[in-house]
Amino acid sequence: MIRTLAYTQEGRIIENLPIEEVQALDPAWYWIDFHAPTMQEATYLEKLGFHPLAIKDCLHYLQRPKFDYYDTYTFYVLQVLNNKTWKPEEIDLFASHRYIVTFHYQAHEEIDEVWERVKTDAAIQSKGTPFIMVKIIDKIVDYYFPIAQGLEDQITVLEEKTRRPHARLHTLMREVFKIRGELLALRHTIWPMRDLLYRILNSERLNLSIEERRQYKSIHDHLERLSQMVESSRDMTADIRDNYLSLNSYRMNSIMMTLTVITVIFMPLTFIAGIYGMNFEHMPELKWRYGYFFVLGLMGFIGVAMYKWFRKKGWFEKE
Repeated sequence: MIRTLAYTQEGRIIENLPIEEVQALDPAWYWIDFHAPTMQEATYLEKLGFHPLAIKDCLHYLQRPKFDYYDTYTFYVLQVLNNKTWKPEEIDLFASHRYIVTFHYQAHEEIDEVWERVKTDAAIQSKGTPFIMVKIIDKIVDYYFPIAQGLEDQITVLEEKTRRPHARLHTLMREVFKIRGELLALRHTIWPMRDLLYRILNSERLNLSIEERRQYKSIHDHLERLSQMVESSRDMTADIRDNYLSLNSYRMNSIMMTLTVITVIFMPLTFIAGIYGMNFEHMPELKWRYGYFFVLGLMGFIGVAMYKWFRKKGWFEKE
């Protein structure tokens, strides 16, 4: 689907004209949005006169966020993050002072919200395509925040679960590693976008106005904050993971200590039982009337004595 938005020299907004009519209208500026275009619709990129390399970047999914200079326009590759699949999705954008062309294969609320706002906001209409460009990038970055904050909330819930006495730690660890994977996907989207904004701010060829530079600086600050949120969340998940490993090691040591104590206690008892289990004919104790009870008593005494000795040594202390 291709939709158009044109701002005439008289200050009127005209929507959904065919591309040929939009260009013939000679508006102050126009916006063409390629939304999930067919291959036939994608050929309009060539008719609009864009460079073959830029068109190739549009058609070959997925590119790293970047921007390239051309003679009369700048080509941008932007990324949004799907909040269901956690996979990055691409929005390609051609921008000049006369037009904006957006190209994307998936539906994006970011584009739709800016589209609807431009239709009704006279201030943005009068400022033209540079500020529409700012609003698109700003809205893309704004949509990162709910994802990052949602992951922080999940981590907080996980921390509370780990404090419960009967927490199912193996299940919690699966959730921790799932969240770490989602944080990694978010990081791989935010960091390149942050670098892109840094390049825009330091570009000498874009000739940004003071207001545009202020807007882009604000977006860059938001991306810096998001980067810090992601790193903080990753540190929190690492702490949960390390605590789990420490607790698991402690539990394993406790189990091994218990088994060791049982084994050590039964070693002398097994030794005594082994001696009297030998079938020699001449064993004095075999014909002793109270020999059986004496041996049992001796074995019990040894077991209790060793238990008390281990307890005195602190083997059974939990902390």
